[in-house]
Amino acid sequence: MIINILMIVVGFILLIKGADFLVDGSSNIAKKFHVSEIIVGLTIVSIGTSIPELFVSVTSAINGYSDMSIGNIIGSNVCNLMLILGVSAIIKSIKFQQQTKLIDIPICLFVTLIFTLFCNTNNIIDRLESVVLIILFILFIIYTIFIGLKNKIKEEKSDEEKIKKISIFKNLIYIVLGIVGLKFGGDFVVNNSVIIANDFNISEKIIGLTILAIGTSLPEFVTSITAGIKGNSDIAVGNIIGSNIFNILLIIGTSSVINPIVYNTTYNIQLIILILGTILLLIFSIIPPKNEVSRSNGIAYVLLYIIYMVILFLK
Repeated sequence: MIINILMIVVGFILLIKGADFLVDGSSNIAKKFHVSEIIVGLTIVSIGTSIPELFVSVTSAINGYSDMSIGNIIGSNVCNLMLILGVSAIIKSIKFQQQTKLIDIPICLFVTLIFTLFCNTNNIIDRLESVVLIILFILFIIYTIFIGLKNKIKEEKSDEEKIKKISIFKNLIYIVLGIVGLKFGGDFVVNNSVIIANDFNISEKIIGLTILAIGTSLPEFVTSITAGIKGNSDIAVGNIIGSNIFNILLIIGTSSVINPIVYNTTYNIQLIILILGTILLLIFSIIPPKNEVSRSNGIAYVLLYIIYMVILFLK
């Protein structure tokens, strides 16, 4: 048992460090070839914080653990929205831009509703539905790149010297190490979580919604908390919204292409909570103080997450 717990901890460390290596390596190579920094942030970095969820869910899908695969994503999205965004707002109120309120949050809500519809159609996410999710993901990436180009900020000449010093070979090694770390980290976390679940007669659903969900949300947690402390509101809220969209479109899409995911309808309660939480984010942007998640809003989110966890274990 102790060995299994240690392996899960090692797995999470590999997932987090693997994501760091992959994001850093990809970002540096992008800079080397003069790809806009803002585009890198909107694509590579946002996807990078969702990579632990990707490897855990794909590994679970390959091994036939549908409950764990889908529970990881639903649980991560609830954790991102209520716990991470809530804590970030408690540290410092998070202000919205008009684009976030009018476009990004509605897109996140739309994607969540589409996901809910697919889950409750024959209680399986088949390959056709997964293709639709992946197409929507590609469209979202195109949208983020378009926004990036529209708001592109020219690099200062002082950055040129730093760019020249970037080693392509070194960063390719980072990318390879990142992928290897994510692969083995995903294996360690999923396999040992299943063993512990079986020993305690805990369902895959509970493991997916709690241990895996919180563990794979650590990159988002670190990024958003750091952004909140530094007052970078756009990064904090953008990271959460972007990650939730990527989790559904890219990760569920990829996982169900590999192996169609059987959906357990008991997850509908968690999906309703996720939908209501996203609607609540829209409401927070409308009610006073407008265009922000205030500290009181953050406290409300964290309290709701605690209630959600209590209900989860009491059921």
